[in-house]
Amino acid sequence: MRFSTLLMAAFTLATAPAAHAADDPDPNLWLEEVEGARALDQVRAWNAATEKRLLTASPAFKALQTEMQAILEDDSRIAVPEAILGDKVTNLWTDAKNPQGLWRVADLDAFAAGKPEWRTLIDLDAMSKADGRTWVWKGAVCLAPAYARCMVGLSDGGSDALVYREFDMEAGVFVDGGFETPQAKGDVAWVDLDRLMIATAHGGDVTESGYPRQVRLWRRGTPMAEAALLAEGKRADMGMDASAGAGEGRMWPRITRHRDFWTAEVFHLNLDGTMIRSPLPDTATIEDMLGSRVVALLHKDWTYGGKRYAAGSLVAYDAATLAVGRTAAVQQVYVPSGRQAIEAVAAGSGRLYVSLLEDVAGRLIALTPSATGWTAETVPVPPNSAVTLAAAGGGAGSSDTAFYTVETFANPETLMAVRDGVAPSRVAALRAFFDPAAIRVAQRFATSKDGTRIPYFVVRPEGATGPLPTIMHAYGGFRSAQKPTYLTKNPYQIGPGGLFWLKDGGSFVIANIRGGGEYGPAWHEAALREKRQNSFDDLYAVAEDLKRSGLTSKLGVSGRSQGGMLVGVAMTQRPDLFDAVIMGVPLADMLRYHRLLAGASWMGEYGNPDVPEDRAFIAKYSPYRNLRAGAAYPPVIIYTSTKDDRVHPGHARKFAARLAAQGHLFDYFENIEGGHAGTANAAGHAYRAALMLSFARRELMGK
Repeated sequence: MRFSTLLMAAFTLATAPAAHAADDPDPNLWLEEVEGARALDQVRAWNAATEKRLLTASPAFKALQTEMQAILEDDSRIAVPEAILGDKVTNLWTDAKNPQGLWRVADLDAFAAGKPEWRTLIDLDAMSKADGRTWVWKGAVCLAPAYARCMVGLSDGGSDALVYREFDMEAGVFVDGGFETPQAKGDVAWVDLDRLMIATAHGGDVTESGYPRQVRLWRRGTPMAEAALLAEGKRADMGMDASAGAGEGRMWPRITRHRDFWTAEVFHLNLDGTMIRSPLPDTATIEDMLGSRVVALLHKDWTYGGKRYAAGSLVAYDAATLAVGRTAAVQQVYVPSGRQAIEAVAAGSGRLYVSLLEDVAGRLIALTPSATGWTAETVPVPPNSAVTLAAAGGGAGSSDTAFYTVETFANPETLMAVRDGVAPSRVAALRAFFDPAAIRVAQRFATSKDGTRIPYFVVRPEGATGPLPTIMHAYGGFRSAQKPTYLTKNPYQIGPGGLFWLKDGGSFVIANIRGGGEYGPAWHEAALREKRQNSFDDLYAVAEDLKRSGLTSKLGVSGRSQGGMLVGVAMTQRPDLFDAVIMGVPLADMLRYHRLLAGASWMGEYGNPDVPEDRAFIAKYSPYRNLRAGAAYPPVIIYTSTKDDRVHPGHARKFAARLAAQGHLFDYFENIEGGHAGTANAAGHAYRAALMLSFARRELMGK
């Protein structure tokens, strides 16, 4: 007997067709009205039924939530640097007392020595209370080289729409009468103290994806509405953005026209207001600047100046050369091996730091430029770890510095510093929440339908033998790699629930399927558009390998966002393989995704449903469109957020509605706040993680 919740009593529709053609009316369109009274009534009914079924009022559930929240808010957490601003370092600190966070600053040298004296700049909790909002930190854009002024990005409730406000770093206050934008999607970039580039969706002049269509130059002391137009894209574009690098004692502003998610034209804005096109191909992405050198990652092979540069490699050119009207020469910076993929790039004051994946294990190198090329030096990291570049920089009188974290499934995150080429030093480490000897980690490879080897990690309790109930997490899209992070860390991979799952005797698996960035551009492109089925087949290959190897008794599959769509496909294509599905903030109606919020921006990834050829291959896997009455689906829990303004909550709602109308069983939880992250603070993360774990225990362990 399955123990999923039958929520039909809370649903008002009696019947719905098993599947409908492209031109058939959708009976659930009313659920796309985000704040619609009828839709929210339905959401509250589903939430209440699920919370009742998962016993959220019980002492056991509350104890589990409390334990998880304590882990997420543990005071031993690392103050990971957000940015290095000259001789200072900034950090956003959250804990039980400050769930929204404190934005703080400390001396760089003292921080690197593990002895920072923090000065609070903004108390987001106090600010939220005073303003009657839930302010979520979204970063700061600061003006080099003095870093005396920053534009602070804030989101109400965690949505992608931001308010930017000018902040005085020395005085520790918002600037009275300074630059301030209304809440909207977009970004800002400094040109100099009195000029700011803005790209904003405020005012309604937006692309079909809902992103800004214009970039304007705003002068201090003038109304934003009078900002001069610098560049304008087309409505069919994904959007325009404003950004800037810092180097050689000044800002280097850029304007980017994103034609779609994967192609963009980049223009450098000279200080006299003229613009010049970057020599980069439209498939490259600018990673950072070292001095006046622009460093970019190539996603396709590129021939320039008679020389070929390989996809997946780093190149550089001098923006100062472009600024004086000369053709910029391109340098090869680094070419990864076939087993490697460049993951992140950050510039110090004299070296470039690059984190790599090698068979999904982290590596870190430092690159030093010269007139003849770039010299690579390996920065030592533990084997089979996840390496994350946090910040790099340095200024006059400060050492060239990079901060990075290392962790494994078994060992908690440790913050390291490498300075001026000296051996790395430990700055801080998280408290361990379990004995690393209590678990065993192995990397295995499955063979997909077309013969491709698919890596995956298996985490089991030490000494466990035979098949175990298993949760498998996967993503498979947008060049995003899934890494071996500490079991309590990642809320998107059931958060601290991973640890409790292993304590219960379960196993946790991460499948590194195609579509992600585990092996560079080719790994991603192998699952683009009409090739999306490859990532689904990879997932099934890992599931079959787990069963064939006798590692799993019951198998659940977990994913969120693109991964939520992935597990929805798995549920409809291969219900025989899975015993439970955890479906987070999912894309579900793939024939309408491009009409909902930011969906149109992802057509480079999935295709355009309005084009018949694209619609044909999308329709084959769209989870919502392929649900069938009478099918034997595994139990599923669906979660989303009302304030998710990236992936529309209508996807999750409609999927649930169709399940109910067809008589299928499901659980559902929609959080009111949190944006695409699904929650706005640690308490929300803990509650959701406890829900997911309770569901998994029920379905895979019979508890």
